[in-house]
Amino acid sequence: MPVEQANDERERGAVDHMTDDFDAMYETFQALLETFPPSEAVKRLELLGVEQHVIEEIRRRHEERTIRIRELEEPHAVVLGNRDTWYTGPQAKDKCWPAIVKLLRKDGWPEKPAIQDLDDSSTRVVSLLNHPKEKAFSTRGLVVGYVQSGKTTNFTSVMAKAADRGYKLFIVLAGIHNGLRRQTQARLVQQLVEPNPSMWSQLTGLDKDFTPQENPASYFGKSNKTHVLCVVKKNATVLRKLSQWLAKASDYLEDCPALIIDDEADQATVATKSINPLILSIMNSLPRSAYVGYTASPFANLLIDPAAEDLYPRDFVVNLPKPKGHFGTEVLFGRYALEGEDKEDVDDGHDMIRSVPKDDVPCVRPETKADVEGFEPVITETLERAIDYFWLVTAARRVRGTGNPHSTMLIHTSVNTAVHNSFKRPLEHLRRKRAESLADADVLSRLRALWDQETARVRAEEFGETKVPFDSLLPELPGVLDSCRVIMDNSSSEDRLDYENGPVVAIAVGGNTLSRGLTLEGLSVSYFVRAVSAYDTLLQMGRWFGFRNGYADLPRIWMTDELAEWFRHLATVETEMRRDIDVYMTESETPLTFAVRLRTHPSLRVTAAAKMRSAVTAASSYGGRRVQTHYFRTDAEWLRGNIDAARKLVGASLANAVRVEDRSAEGRYVFRDVPYDVVTDFLAEYKFHEKSPENDGELMTAYIRKRISAAGSLRRWNVAVVGNPKGEAFEFAPNVAVGRSVRARLADTLGPEHADIKTLMSRRDAAVDLSGDVSKLKEEEIMRERKTQLPDTGLLILYPIDKTSAPNPPKPTRRPLNAEEHVIGVGLVFPEPRDGDSTVEKYISADLSGVSIEDEDLSLLESEEA
Repeated sequence: MPVEQANDERERGAVDHMTDDFDAMYETFQALLETFPPSEAVKRLELLGVEQHVIEEIRRRHEERTIRIRELEEPHAVVLGNRDTWYTGPQAKDKCWPAIVKLLRKDGWPEKPAIQDLDDSSTRVVSLLNHPKEKAFSTRGLVVGYVQSGKTTNFTSVMAKAADRGYKLFIVLAGIHNGLRRQTQARLVQQLVEPNPSMWSQLTGLDKDFTPQENPASYFGKSNKTHVLCVVKKNATVLRKLSQWLAKASDYLEDCPALIIDDEADQATVATKSINPLILSIMNSLPRSAYVGYTASPFANLLIDPAAEDLYPRDFVVNLPKPKGHFGTEVLFGRYALEGEDKEDVDDGHDMIRSVPKDDVPCVRPETKADVEGFEPVITETLERAIDYFWLVTAARRVRGTGNPHSTMLIHTSVNTAVHNSFKRPLEHLRRKRAESLADADVLSRLRALWDQETARVRAEEFGETKVPFDSLLPELPGVLDSCRVIMDNSSSEDRLDYENGPVVAIAVGGNTLSRGLTLEGLSVSYFVRAVSAYDTLLQMGRWFGFRNGYADLPRIWMTDELAEWFRHLATVETEMRRDIDVYMTESETPLTFAVRLRTHPSLRVTAAAKMRSAVTAASSYGGRRVQTHYFRTDAEWLRGNIDAARKLVGASLANAVRVEDRSAEGRYVFRDVPYDVVTDFLAEYKFHEKSPENDGELMTAYIRKRISAAGSLRRWNVAVVGNPKGEAFEFAPNVAVGRSVRARLADTLGPEHADIKTLMSRRDAAVDLSGDVSKLKEEEIMRERKTQLPDTGLLILYPIDKTSAPNPPKPTRRPLNAEEHVIGVGLVFPEPRDGDSTVEKYISADLSGVSIEDEDLSLLESEEA
């Protein structure tokens, strides 16, 4: 063998030996991490005499792994300070997390992206907890998910990984109802306890909430190496027992790292007289504790006073990504464009929402509390249509034979249990009548027409499915009707939804027990007319959110137009809130230095009044913003007033502009350097719709005056008229006319007397007064160009909209505008300030006097039920 080759082989052998030695040393370091935080583990290596260059290499490898965790693209997180990222992911010796993975694979979860995404997101949460061997800690965090999006699976995975690393006690606060507590207990037993029964002790069972055990030492003494699981309701009696029992066990809790998972963390936890202090009391009895709230509606949690000794998520907020295939608020209801977005990029949502006429509501819900006694619901034509469609969907799903084996319809009209129970007889009667009439040609013709209409409006092919012909589902209908149960699921009923004993076909009538956390398996059709007062309550009522594998084309929701508009607004609030979290994450903010903004609505509170005591009204600034009208009334008097205001503005602009650009060939006029008082006079006369609190003439005028006095900005404005060069002419002034634009209204919203066109301005319109070729510029590029060319000049645009405005081509989510007069839309673009901004504040309180509201029944919090 040549000498050079022999030397090379010796060098390779030496390198391999060094690598093996280092790998073994790194495994030693990981073993030390079981007992010590990373900094202490390094000191132990030094005490063992490990060479410094090896320790530095161990540090480098550990830091590489922690950086990967901290810099995961998903989920986004806002974190307080430089938290020590001790957890870098599962290890080969782990028992609990691998058991969950095995179960998920068995259930058909794909490795990528589903299991990988769950692994990453749960690892990120665990990495933000304290090392279980730290002497004392009290962590407070919040995980924001989506309704029915797999939050339970996420926190179960977090618990599994925490258990694999030495957390001892696991307390899960599972809502306020027995149904959700039982469902959560069953899931945790299935995924944590049953795969490793010798590793777990249970303080609660399927049918029993917490009852004090005689000997705390048997659970927390050093001789017991098992993990302790306790799943409890947020009920004062139960939590008081648990708090007192833990206080008696204090001698054994010094070495007991505990993880408290608060499912539905916005419900009952925040600003309640009994539950909130009891949760804090439990935490105070645990020297090493981490509290992590999980919710899809974190509005109340984000409004807790951060300075108080409370449960504000001071240590971290994690924003879970929306899982692939999840039906959320935006997917179903659409949303409005946010600042900086192009309207073409914002979808209207699927055509799955059906309108319940206002006149139907008194037929299915008592108008006052006095009407509850003796209330008899009427199965209206709309409700009957929804129920018939549910039976057709169930039959079609049986033909397909894929996806969830259960099929559920939700009827939610009232919180009152007597109202729920009153539906039993008429629904059973309808089921029997339909079963007996399947041979009736007229009935079959009507069912066929219903099926063909619905499957034409939402095409199966768009969801990767194939339409089930009516003749194919018809043979399944008798069996569907025969197996369908009508279930009253409320706090006083004994006959509850139970998906544990074979496939279920059920029409579930209920209230609070069906509106929080509880999963309605195979939910296909919802009939929802219950008005509520707050964002969080409304969002949680949306049990139709979630996964619809195998029947994504078939779900439908029947609700009033007003409720549909509320959900569309809520989709916008949600998106904006999550974007705030993501933005602050990239700007190195912490939960104690940022406050997520929550935009208001004229008919809804953000959350219950008691939960907003520490909230402040955010300062409103129009600097760098684009404001546009999308709500309009359709009555002639209101519209004529706005036409008059617009014509006065154009006349004054003609008289006062430094230069007028006639670009009528492209449907545009621009009046340059108009004095600001021409604009403020218009803002005082033009009527903005009451559902647009951000479009406030007084607020904008106050802002303009502050900018002028502070920096001399906004003294001059460019006023533009933008129309459709192919449309019928609308005259603003002599020799100033443009074609009317078409802006169809969103379907099923607000009723005929009001219209929502969703978006008015195009990206190109915001550049109408810029020079040069701006046709291909993106939104942010246009704003940068405005800052260069017109740093102190505002832009106001008038849009004449044709009163008919039929959608062309026809769209299922759009309807003709059908106003009594032509509509004047308004868009404003405010320059971004160069020297800081003048802000204006306005407190906006909801006027609920004209809204029929039923708030959540929280009496169960104080009940003596154990």
